[in-house]
Amino acid sequence: MFSGPIVWAQELEDELFSESELIENDSILPHAGGASEEEINSVALFNDREAELQLFTRLDSIQIIPAYESYSGWDTKNLFVNRADRSSVGSGIQFQLAHVDCDFHYPAAGMMTSPFGPRWGRMHYGLDIDLEVGDNVFAAFEGMVRISQYHSSYGNVVVVRHNNGLETLYAHLSQRKVIPGDHVEAGDIIGFGGNTGRSYGAHLHFEFRYKGQAFDPLLVVNPSAQALLASTFTLLPIHFDEAGVSPQTIAARNATGKSGKSAKSKYHVVKRGDSLYSIARKNGTSIRALCKLNRIKESSTLQLGQRIKLK
Repeated sequence: MFSGPIVWAQELEDELFSESELIENDSILPHAGGASEEEINSVALFNDREAELQLFTRLDSIQIIPAYESYSGWDTKNLFVNRADRSSVGSGIQFQLAHVDCDFHYPAAGMMTSPFGPRWGRMHYGLDIDLEVGDNVFAAFEGMVRISQYHSSYGNVVVVRHNNGLETLYAHLSQRKVIPGDHVEAGDIIGFGGNTGRSYGAHLHFEFRYKGQAFDPLLVVNPSAQALLASTFTLLPIHFDEAGVSPQTIAARNATGKSGKSAKSKYHVVKRGDSLYSIARKNGTSIRALCKLNRIKESSTLQLGQRIKLK
C-alpha cells in the first residue's frame, strides 16, 4: 500500500521536482452532482497536511499508477482532469471490468434513490444510494486512491482510479479512511456513509467517470442485484450525451417525472412554529413516515422554507 501524495520524476533526469511543479492544474467545471443541485465552486482541492513524499521515476509511475500514461500524470488535488469528449473515445472503448465475481463490490448496501440525468433543472452526474450515517462504503474495484478530500459540494469525497482507466467517485461521506496513493481492492472500506457537503439526508453519491467525464452508472451496474451488468463495458461517444443513458434510468425518470419529483408527490413548506409532530398531524401521517420519506431523524431541526415530502 502506498501512502501520501505520489510524485514522479523525469525518467532520464536525476532532478526531482515538487508536486506543485509537476501537476498540471485543470479548472474544475460546473457540477451539480450529489444531492446538492448546485454548481461546485472553482476552488481546487488542496491537502495542506505535510507528508513525506514518495518519489518515482516516470517508468516507475507507469508501472505503479493506474492509467498513468493515458491521463498524462497523476493529480491528487483536482477532481476532474484531462476532461474527455466524444472524440476521445473514437468509435468506442471497451473496458474489462472484472474477471471473477470478487473483482467487483457494490459500494453500499442500500437501494438506489435517484438515477443519473437531469434533476430539478440541473444535471445529476451519478446515482444516489440510501444509507445511514456510519454505514460502510466500499471500493467498487481494485485501484489507487487519487482524491481524498473535503469539498464544499461533494463533502468528504474519495476518487479511485482503476487499472482499466475508469474512475469511481464516492461523495457525502461522514469520514474518509483512505489517502491519495493508497492501493485498494474491491470491497475495501474507503469511508463511512454521511450527509456532508451540499446534501439533504444521508446517502452515497456514486459516479463513474472516464478522464473527468461522467457517464450513467446504470450502464455498468444493476442496483437491484448490486452486481455488474457484464464483465466488460463499451463506452460510446453517445454515453457522454444526455441521450446516452441506460434503459433503467429512462424507466426511473418516467416513474418519477423529468424533474426528479414524483408526479403524485406532495410537499409541505416549513413555516415558523412547525414541527414534525404538527406537520404529521395536519396531514394525517406519522412522524416515523415523514422521517423515512425525507431521510431525516426525529431529532432533526427543521429550517424555515424547508420542503418536507408528505407522500
